[in-house]
Amino acid sequence: MSSAVPIVLAGARGHGRWHLDNIRRLQDKGIVRPAGICELTPLSEDELPEGLGSPEQSADFGALLDSTGARVAVICTPIPTHTDLALTAARKGVHLLLEKPPAPSYADYRRMADGIAETGVACQIGFQSLGSHAVPAIRTMMAEGAIGEITGVGGAGAWARPESYYRRAPWAGRRRLNGVDVIDGALTNPLAHAVATALALNGSVRADDVTAVETELLRANDIESDDTSCVRVGTAQDRPVVVAATLCAEDPDEPYVVVHGDRGRITFWYTQDRVLLQRAGRGPEESEYGRTDLLENLVEHLVDGTDLLVTPEVTGAFMTVVEAIRLAPDPAPLPAGAWRLLPDEQRRVVPGIDGLVAAAADTLALYSELDAPWADPARTKEVST
Repeated sequence: MSSAVPIVLAGARGHGRWHLDNIRRLQDKGIVRPAGICELTPLSEDELPEGLGSPEQSADFGALLDSTGARVAVICTPIPTHTDLALTAARKGVHLLLEKPPAPSYADYRRMADGIAETGVACQIGFQSLGSHAVPAIRTMMAEGAIGEITGVGGAGAWARPESYYRRAPWAGRRRLNGVDVIDGALTNPLAHAVATALALNGSVRADDVTAVETELLRANDIESDDTSCVRVGTAQDRPVVVAATLCAEDPDEPYVVVHGDRGRITFWYTQDRVLLQRAGRGPEESEYGRTDLLENLVEHLVDGTDLLVTPEVTGAFMTVVEAIRLAPDPAPLPAGAWRLLPDEQRRVVPGIDGLVAAAADTLALYSELDAPWADPARTKEVST
């Protein structure tokens, strides 16, 4: 066990529970040793996965990194805290897995990425879908002309969240909190993978790959941020990327990204690592792929120099989209007749939104161009970058 890398997790509740279980999995493989957990309130014994042991617990992240001798930190805390915690770790020489979205603004992202680069520590951003082996496989299909000339990439996410989802934390569903950017919208947090994966498959990963961003941000819930939104990204690759998302789906389904070619299409259900290749004159071909865990990839990078899969620099295009959403007008409330409450599930539903989300990904059009009765084209905000 002595070769196992000592690791500290900051933020062990909510999505952090997934990281706790993953650390436990890698502990069983002898790859990591759970050395510390940073939470404002310590985890009870019941909250610790069986067999994890008794990692040191503290609300002071910096002190915990020092006392545990951590070599890696996983940061899964509220979005506005990401940059400062990442820099705290980096300045202590601790390598990082930073949960997505990496930051709430482009300025914070640059401060984080530049600060980390100066220290020389390794940093992986937690876009797990980019660890899928489907991503290089799809890129190969595209490069080999399987679907002809690529004309654009669409993304669709039709998910559901109850009203309680927005009460789970003070920052949930907020654009700002106490004067600090949060930008917790459908496209920037729960369905951020759809945006990042669509950009990655288009070959648009760095900030200067984005030439313009159009946003349509709306909300059915009584929140600040968007729960039903779409974005069209102009790219240096001269192909549009359009992603449509909602947390108010009638029938929630698996999110996906679709690569359009002039002789076919490739659909990627990124949570399932499942790919469907459809092309002229051939039967559909479906494949499932494996996935490399991003924390495991980070440890392999430290141990034997394996290339990191998701460095801060390859999230630059995603962060440019986040910045456009941050600068856009506050999301417009949908008119009362455009949504209804499902009393059994205590969640708001926008009738017809599932079809609109799919149509946006299919046609690379915005809601207002698809004649959504509640989408006002005058509110479409374009930001040139």
